[in-house]
Amino acid sequence: MLRKLLFLVIGISISVGMNAQDTETQIITESGTPLEDFYIDGVVKRSLVEEGPVLDFDQPRESDVVWERKLWRVIDTREKMNMAFRSPLKPFFTILREMSENGDVAVFKDEFFREPMTIEEIDKELNRVDTTTVFDYDTYEEKVQVIRNTIDWNNIKKYRVKEVWYFDKEASVLKARILGISPILDEVDADTGELKYSRPLFWIYYPEAREHLAKFRVENESNDISPMSWYDLFEMRQFSSYIMKRSNTLDLRISDQFTGYEREGIDRLMESDKIKAELFNFEHDLWEY
Repeated sequence: MLRKLLFLVIGISISVGMNAQDTETQIITESGTPLEDFYIDGVVKRSLVEEGPVLDFDQPRESDVVWERKLWRVIDTREKMNMAFRSPLKPFFTILREMSENGDVAVFKDEFFREPMTIEEIDKELNRVDTTTVFDYDTYEEKVQVIRNTIDWNNIKKYRVKEVWYFDKEASVLKARILGISPILDEVDADTGELKYSRPLFWIYYPEAREHLAKFRVENESNDISPMSWYDLFEMRQFSSYIMKRSNTLDLRISDQFTGYEREGIDRLMESDKIKAELFNFEHDLWEY
């Protein structure tokens, strides 16, 4: 009886030891799994957006493009339709910043994509180095301290979009293609807090950035799992904007044509709507009923 009891105790000990070993092995295996794959923030792991295909642009022949017009638009992120640009989870400026600093896409100084920026120039544009005087209470001396200030995404309230509208004779369709995107920084007077001017930080060549933008999900206020990426948003033109310039001989912006009087803001908006109407009428007049 004692021998049977001894065998039973040994068997139980071996079984417990094997179970503990299996459990330990399982924990080690799971520890190598990314947290987002193990602890899912939702019902299922969302991968449709990140794994979605990016369609190639159609390449029309030069002889088939019989009409073309370039437009420059401004996306104001303070408008309700553009709230996704200011999502604190992943602001659009943060995405452009990561793409630029990582060298995923080429970054240009100009809107014609002829002057590429170096890594040092990008870092200088995105990070300001200022000096300030700090009083040292231990030595009772004033010391000059160098501070590195990074541009806050909250300060980027507008984006400039350059696009081209063209008529494809072979397909008999008026098409639009985005060429570039630029974040706009407002320079504010440090003493008065008043806006001095706005300027583009850099230009991203959109046809090159499409594959990278397709990896980032757009936050949707009405549906948390809406399968839309930033690539989808721009391709489907799910944003609100107004036209600030169209291609012209003197390269004048709308603000240059309507300035110096009280109703200039209203006239600029009316001119922007007029250009939109001209595009619609141009395509409408191509057909006969």
